Amino acid sequence: MKSKRHAKILEIISKYEVETQEELAQRLNESGFPVTQATISRDIRELKLSKVAGGNGRQKYVAFTKPNAEISDKYSRVLKEGFVSKELASHLIVIKTVTGMAMAVAAAIDHMELPGVVGCIAGDDTIMCALRSPEDAYTIMEKFDHMLA
Repeated sequence: MKSKRHAKILEIISKYEVETQEELAQRLNESGFPVTQATISRDIRELKLSKVAGGNGRQKYVAFTKPNAEISDKYSRVLKEGFVSKELASHLIVIKTVTGMAMAVAAAIDHMELPGVVGCIAGDDTIMCALRSPEDAYTIMEKFDHMLA
């Protein structure tokens, strides 16, 4: 039942600009999936749904597990806008950002799901990006060069 409900949630958010948990619960109930607010909250977390700006100025839920071109472009823009410099250190990449942008840039890198990236830790203007191997680090450095060009 849960997997069918998750599939229905993904269908609903791809078809409609769903802004609130209540709106999502209503659409699920209308589709024959009786849910509580707690269930919706858990499903949103499990599906890794996030809110982004919709076309009409409202927020809407989207699934980041399969990023579309619009979402990927947003991540690239965040990287470009916040990036200052990068330096390779074995299987780590240290990235300097504009002050206050490190968390946003680190989140963008994490959401890009680049192969070889284990994760990022961000401060105020510095990110430590951990890679699986030195080879992955070189590959990601090249990808960053390409994205930042």
